[in-house]
Amino acid sequence: MIVTDFRNICNILGKLYSVYKEDEEFKDFIEFNDLGLPLAYFVAENLCEVSDDGARYITETWSLFLAGLNLEDTGWSDLDEVFESAEENTNGTE
Repeated sequence: MIVTDFRNICNILGKLYSVYKEDEEFKDFIEFNDLGLPLAYFVAENLCEVSDDGARYITETWSLFLAGLNLEDTGWSDLDEVFESAEENTNGTE
């Protein structure tokens, strides 16, 4: 179940795409989500309006992103918060 506001999802994924698109650590994820990530970026930057199909791509990308970080959707507000929580989970399980 998605708890995070759709606008925040777009902002988080858009920032991930714009800042980390050349990062080797995210290469496979970004290549696999070649529609959802750029679309989220465009929505976050108010460059387009999202259709129902586009929103589905974005929310699927969001679900995959959280699953890849082994996180549940608890209502995130920004990318740094997501990364901090993922790091805490990783450090807590070592």
